[in-house]
Amino acid sequence: MIYTVTFNPALDYTIAVDNFQFGMTNRTSEEEILVGGKGINVSVVLRNLGFESTALGFVAGFTGDEVIKHLEEIGIRNGFIKLSEGFTRINIKIRNVEGTEINGMGPVIQKESVELLMNRLRMLQEGDILFLSGSIPPTIDSGIYQSIMAMLKDKGITIVVDAAKDLLVKVLEYKPFLIKPNNHELGEIFDVKLTKREEVVPYAKRLQQVGARNVLVSMAGEGAVLVAENGNIYEAAAPKGELINGVGAGDSMVAGFMAGWLNNNDYLGAFRMGIATGSASAFSKGLATKEKVYEILKTIL
Repeated sequence: MIYTVTFNPALDYTIAVDNFQFGMTNRTSEEEILVGGKGINVSVVLRNLGFESTALGFVAGFTGDEVIKHLEEIGIRNGFIKLSEGFTRINIKIRNVEGTEINGMGPVIQKESVELLMNRLRMLQEGDILFLSGSIPPTIDSGIYQSIMAMLKDKGITIVVDAAKDLLVKVLEYKPFLIKPNNHELGEIFDVKLTKREEVVPYAKRLQQVGARNVLVSMAGEGAVLVAENGNIYEAAAPKGELINGVGAGDSMVAGFMAGWLNNNDYLGAFRMGIATGSASAFSKGLATKEKVYEILKTIL
Protein backbone atom coordinates (compact mmCIF):
# COMPACT_ATOMS: atom_id res chain seq x y z
CA MET A 1 0.00 0.00 0.00
CA ILE A 2 1.07 3.57 -0.72
CA TYR A 3 0.65 6.28 1.92
CA THR A 4 1.17 10.03 1.69
CA VAL A 5 1.43 12.46 4.60
CA THR A 6 0.28 16.08 4.39
CA PHE A 7 0.60 17.89 7.71
CA ASN A 8 -1.08 21.10 6.58
CA PRO A 9 -3.48 20.49 3.67
CA ALA A 10 -5.50 23.28 2.12
CA LEU A 11 -8.29 24.28 -0.16
CA ASP A 12 -6.57 26.21 -2.95
CA TYR A 13 -8.81 28.99 -4.25
CA THR A 14 -7.17 29.75 -7.57
CA ILE A 15 -8.33 32.82 -9.46
CA ALA A 16 -7.46 34.98 -12.43
CA VAL A 17 -7.98 38.74 -12.19
CA ASP A 18 -7.74 40.93 -15.27
CA ASN A 19 -5.99 44.27 -14.70
CA PHE A 20 -5.46 43.66 -10.99
CA GLN A 21 -5.16 46.89 -8.97
CA PHE A 22 -4.08 47.34 -5.36
CA GLY A 23 -6.50 49.22 -3.14
CA MET A 24 -9.41 48.66 -5.54
CA THR A 25 -12.26 46.18 -5.83
CA ASN A 26 -11.13 43.49 -8.26
CA ARG A 27 -13.32 40.84 -9.84
CA THR A 28 -12.28 37.41 -10.97
CA SER A 29 -12.39 36.32 -14.59
CA GLU A 30 -11.68 32.68 -13.71
CA GLU A 31 -11.87 30.72 -10.47
CA GLU A 32 -11.69 27.20 -9.12
CA ILE A 33 -11.25 25.43 -5.80
CA LEU A 34 -8.92 22.44 -5.56
CA VAL A 35 -7.53 20.43 -2.70
CA GLY A 36 -3.88 21.30 -2.08
CA GLY A 37 -0.89 20.09 -0.13
CA LYS A 38 2.23 18.32 -1.36
CA GLY A 39 1.31 14.85 -0.13
CA ILE A 40 -2.22 15.22 -1.47
CA ASN A 41 -0.82 16.25 -4.85
CA VAL A 42 1.23 13.06 -4.88
CA SER A 43 -1.87 10.99 -4.09
CA VAL A 44 -3.87 12.69 -6.85
CA VAL A 45 -1.19 12.17 -9.49
CA LEU A 46 -0.65 8.55 -8.43
CA ARG A 47 -4.39 8.01 -8.79
CA ASN A 48 -4.31 9.54 -12.27
CA LEU A 49 -1.52 7.09 -13.16
CA GLY A 50 -3.46 4.10 -11.84
CA PHE A 51 -2.02 3.67 -8.31
CA GLU A 52 -4.17 3.70 -5.19
CA SER A 53 -2.99 5.43 -2.03
CA THR A 54 -4.15 6.47 1.42
CA ALA A 55 -3.76 10.14 2.33
CA LEU A 56 -2.75 10.82 5.94
CA GLY A 57 -2.50 14.04 7.91
CA PHE A 58 -4.78 16.43 9.76
CA VAL A 59 -7.98 18.27 8.82
CA ALA A 60 -10.36 20.51 10.74
CA GLY A 61 -13.67 22.30 10.35
CA PHE A 62 -15.88 22.65 7.29
CA THR A 63 -12.90 23.10 5.01
CA GLY A 64 -11.44 19.84 6.30
CA ASP A 65 -14.73 18.11 5.51
CA GLU A 66 -14.45 19.42 1.95
CA VAL A 67 -10.90 18.06 1.63
CA ILE A 68 -12.04 14.58 2.66
CA LYS A 69 -15.12 14.72 0.43
CA HIS A 70 -13.07 15.69 -2.62
CA LEU A 71 -10.44 13.01 -2.09
CA GLU A 72 -13.00 10.27 -1.55
CA GLU A 73 -14.83 11.34 -4.72
CA ILE A 74 -11.71 10.80 -6.81
CA GLY A 75 -10.86 7.48 -5.21
CA ILE A 76 -8.18 8.37 -2.64
CA ARG A 77 -8.50 6.60 0.69
CA ASN A 78 -9.06 8.87 3.68
CA GLY A 79 -6.63 8.45 6.57
CA PHE A 80 -6.87 11.99 7.91
CA ILE A 81 -7.27 12.73 11.60
CA LYS A 82 -10.10 15.19 12.30
CA LEU A 83 -9.15 17.93 14.75
CA SER A 84 -11.77 19.28 17.14
CA GLU A 85 -10.84 22.97 16.76
CA GLY A 86 -9.95 25.35 13.95
CA PHE A 87 -10.29 24.78 10.23
CA THR A 88 -8.16 23.54 7.38
CA ARG A 89 -6.51 26.53 5.72
CA ILE A 90 -7.58 28.24 2.52
CA ASN A 91 -4.85 29.41 0.15
CA ILE A 92 -5.56 32.14 -2.39
CA LYS A 93 -3.57 31.91 -5.59
CA ILE A 94 -3.83 34.69 -8.19
CA ARG A 95 -2.82 32.95 -11.38
CA ASN A 96 -1.98 35.93 -13.58
CA VAL A 97 -0.39 38.34 -11.07
CA GLU A 98 3.20 37.10 -11.07
CA GLY A 99 2.32 33.98 -9.10
CA THR A 100 0.91 35.95 -6.17
CA GLU A 101 -0.32 33.74 -3.32
CA ILE A 102 -1.79 34.23 0.15
CA ASN A 103 -1.47 31.06 2.22
CA GLY A 104 -3.52 30.43 5.34
CA MET A 105 -2.10 29.32 8.71
CA GLY A 106 -3.99 26.11 9.35
CA PRO A 107 -5.25 24.75 12.70
CA VAL A 108 -3.31 24.12 15.90
CA ILE A 109 -2.30 20.45 16.07
CA GLN A 110 -2.10 19.08 19.60
CA LYS A 111 0.38 16.42 20.74
CA GLU A 112 -2.44 13.92 21.23
CA SER A 113 -3.39 14.21 17.55
CA VAL A 114 0.23 13.81 16.46
CA GLU A 115 0.40 10.60 18.49
CA LEU A 116 -2.71 9.31 16.72
CA LEU A 117 -0.89 9.82 13.41
CA MET A 118 2.19 8.05 14.73
CA ASN A 119 0.03 5.10 15.78
CA ARG A 120 -1.37 4.84 12.26
CA LEU A 121 2.13 4.94 10.80
CA ARG A 122 3.27 2.20 13.19
CA MET A 123 0.82 -0.10 11.41
CA LEU A 124 2.65 0.16 8.07
CA GLN A 125 4.06 -3.13 6.88
CA GLU A 126 7.03 -4.37 4.90
CA GLY A 127 6.71 -3.43 1.24
CA ASP A 128 4.60 -0.33 1.90
CA ILE A 129 5.60 3.03 0.42
CA LEU A 130 5.45 6.27 2.39
CA PHE A 131 5.76 9.82 1.04
CA LEU A 132 6.75 12.56 3.50
CA SER A 133 6.17 15.82 1.68
CA GLY A 134 6.38 19.50 2.47
CA SER A 135 6.94 21.76 5.42
CA ILE A 136 5.88 21.24 9.03
CA PRO A 137 3.33 23.55 10.72
CA PRO A 138 4.78 25.56 13.61
CA THR A 139 2.62 23.68 16.13
CA ILE A 140 4.39 20.38 15.35
CA ASP A 141 7.91 19.51 16.48
CA SER A 142 10.38 20.16 13.67
CA GLY A 143 11.90 16.72 14.20
CA ILE A 144 8.71 14.87 13.27
CA TYR A 145 10.14 13.48 10.00
CA GLN A 146 13.12 12.09 11.92
CA SER A 147 10.82 10.55 14.51
CA ILE A 148 8.73 8.87 11.82
CA MET A 149 11.74 7.47 9.98
CA ALA A 150 13.41 6.29 13.19
CA MET A 151 10.21 4.49 14.15
CA LEU A 152 9.95 2.75 10.77
CA LYS A 153 13.63 2.18 9.99
CA ASP A 154 13.64 -1.63 10.42
CA LYS A 155 10.26 -2.41 8.85
CA GLY A 156 11.26 -2.64 5.17
CA ILE A 157 9.24 0.42 4.14
CA THR A 158 10.22 2.49 1.10
CA ILE A 159 10.27 6.14 2.18
CA VAL A 160 10.32 9.16 -0.13
CA VAL A 161 11.12 12.59 1.31
CA ASP A 162 10.37 15.84 -0.52
CA ALA A 163 11.27 18.63 1.89
CA ALA A 164 13.67 21.54 2.15
CA LYS A 165 16.92 22.18 3.99
CA ASP A 166 17.01 21.01 7.64
CA LEU A 167 13.91 18.84 7.30
CA LEU A 168 15.66 16.98 4.51
CA VAL A 169 19.21 16.88 5.86
CA LYS A 170 18.15 15.52 9.25
CA VAL A 171 16.50 12.41 7.78
CA LEU A 172 19.39 11.30 5.58
CA GLU A 173 20.88 9.06 8.28
CA TYR A 174 17.77 6.86 7.95
CA LYS A 175 18.53 6.22 4.26
CA PRO A 176 15.37 7.34 2.45
CA PHE A 177 14.85 5.59 -0.88
CA LEU A 178 14.36 8.89 -2.73
CA ILE A 179 14.77 12.57 -1.98
CA LYS A 180 13.87 15.36 -4.39
CA PRO A 181 15.34 18.77 -3.71
CA ASN A 182 15.16 21.33 -6.48
CA ASN A 183 18.38 23.06 -7.50
CA HIS A 184 17.67 26.07 -5.27
CA GLU A 185 17.02 23.88 -2.22
CA LEU A 186 20.14 21.85 -2.94
CA GLY A 187 22.14 25.07 -3.24
CA GLU A 188 20.77 26.36 0.08
CA ILE A 189 21.99 23.23 1.86
CA PHE A 190 25.57 23.86 0.71
CA ASP A 191 25.38 27.67 0.43
CA VAL A 192 26.07 27.70 -3.31
CA LYS A 193 24.18 28.79 -6.41
CA LEU A 194 23.37 25.97 -8.82
CA THR A 195 21.95 26.76 -12.25
CA LYS A 196 23.25 24.06 -14.62
CA ARG A 197 22.65 20.32 -14.57
CA GLU A 198 26.33 19.40 -14.34
CA GLU A 199 26.74 21.69 -11.32
CA VAL A 200 24.26 19.80 -9.16
CA VAL A 201 25.88 16.36 -9.55
CA PRO A 202 28.70 16.68 -6.95
CA TYR A 203 26.30 18.11 -4.37
CA ALA A 204 23.68 15.43 -5.02
CA LYS A 205 26.45 12.85 -4.54
CA ARG A 206 27.30 14.40 -1.18
CA LEU A 207 23.71 13.88 -0.02
CA GLN A 208 23.95 10.32 -1.23
CA GLN A 209 27.17 9.78 0.70
CA VAL A 210 25.44 10.69 3.96
CA GLY A 211 22.47 8.40 3.45
CA ALA A 212 20.12 9.19 0.57
CA ARG A 213 19.82 6.22 -1.76
CA ASN A 214 18.58 8.15 -4.80
CA VAL A 215 18.74 11.92 -5.31
CA LEU A 216 16.40 13.45 -7.89
CA VAL A 217 17.02 17.15 -8.52
CA SER A 218 14.37 19.15 -10.35
CA MET A 219 15.51 22.28 -12.17
CA ALA A 220 12.37 23.74 -13.80
CA GLY A 221 13.24 24.84 -17.35
CA GLU A 222 16.76 23.42 -17.09
CA GLY A 223 15.46 19.85 -16.73
CA ALA A 224 16.44 17.35 -14.05
CA VAL A 225 19.24 15.14 -12.75
CA LEU A 226 19.13 11.77 -11.01
CA VAL A 227 22.06 10.42 -9.01
CA ALA A 228 20.95 6.81 -8.65
CA GLU A 229 21.77 4.13 -6.12
CA ASN A 230 23.19 1.90 -8.87
CA GLY A 231 26.00 4.42 -9.46
CA ASN A 232 24.57 5.88 -12.67
CA ILE A 233 23.88 9.54 -13.28
CA TYR A 234 20.97 10.46 -15.52
CA GLU A 235 20.17 13.92 -16.79
CA ALA A 236 17.69 15.37 -19.24
CA ALA A 237 16.64 18.74 -20.59
CA ALA A 238 13.13 19.97 -19.88
CA PRO A 239 10.51 18.94 -22.45
CA LYS A 240 9.23 21.72 -24.65
CA GLY A 241 5.90 23.21 -23.72
CA GLU A 242 4.09 26.27 -22.39
CA LEU A 243 4.32 26.78 -18.64
CA ILE A 244 0.75 27.21 -17.43
CA ASN A 245 0.93 26.27 -13.77
CA GLY A 246 4.06 25.45 -11.78
CA VAL A 247 2.12 24.53 -8.62
CA GLY A 248 2.44 20.81 -7.96
CA ALA A 249 4.97 20.12 -10.70
CA GLY A 250 7.61 18.97 -8.22
CA ASP A 251 5.11 16.78 -6.38
CA SER A 252 4.07 15.33 -9.72
CA MET A 253 7.67 14.52 -10.59
CA VAL A 254 8.05 12.55 -7.36
CA ALA A 255 4.79 10.67 -7.99
CA GLY A 256 5.76 9.97 -11.60
CA PHE A 257 9.20 8.69 -10.63
CA MET A 258 7.76 6.23 -8.14
CA ALA A 259 5.05 5.15 -10.58
CA GLY A 260 7.75 4.45 -13.15
CA TRP A 261 9.84 2.58 -10.58
CA LEU A 262 6.90 0.44 -9.49
CA ASN A 263 6.12 -0.41 -13.11
CA ASN A 264 9.60 -1.61 -14.09
CA ASN A 265 12.16 -1.28 -11.25
CA ASP A 266 14.29 0.65 -13.72
CA TYR A 267 15.97 3.92 -12.76
CA LEU A 268 16.16 5.37 -16.27
CA GLY A 269 12.51 4.58 -16.92
CA ALA A 270 11.51 6.03 -13.55
CA PHE A 271 13.56 9.18 -14.23
CA ARG A 272 11.90 9.72 -17.59
CA MET A 273 8.47 9.08 -16.11
CA GLY A 274 9.18 11.62 -13.37
CA ILE A 275 10.18 14.30 -15.86
CA ALA A 276 7.15 13.60 -18.06
CA THR A 277 4.77 13.74 -15.09
CA GLY A 278 6.22 16.94 -13.65
CA SER A 279 6.06 18.57 -17.07
CA ALA A 280 2.50 17.35 -17.65
CA SER A 281 1.41 19.27 -14.53
CA ALA A 282 3.45 22.35 -15.47
CA PHE A 283 1.84 22.41 -18.92
CA SER A 284 -1.73 22.05 -17.58
CA LYS A 285 -4.14 24.02 -15.42
CA GLY A 286 -4.49 21.06 -13.07
CA LEU A 287 -2.31 18.12 -12.09
CA ALA A 288 -0.94 15.65 -14.61
CA THR A 289 -3.30 13.24 -16.32
CA LYS A 290 -2.18 9.86 -17.61
CA GLU A 291 -2.84 10.86 -21.21
CA LYS A 292 -0.74 14.02 -20.94
CA VAL A 293 2.09 12.17 -19.19
CA TYR A 294 2.42 9.54 -21.90
CA GLU A 295 2.15 12.17 -24.63
CA ILE A 296 5.17 13.99 -23.16
CA LEU A 297 7.01 10.75 -22.35
CA LYS A 298 7.28 10.01 -26.07
CA THR A 299 9.36 13.17 -26.53
CA ILE A 300 11.94 12.40 -23.80
CA LEU A 301 15.07 10.69 -25.14
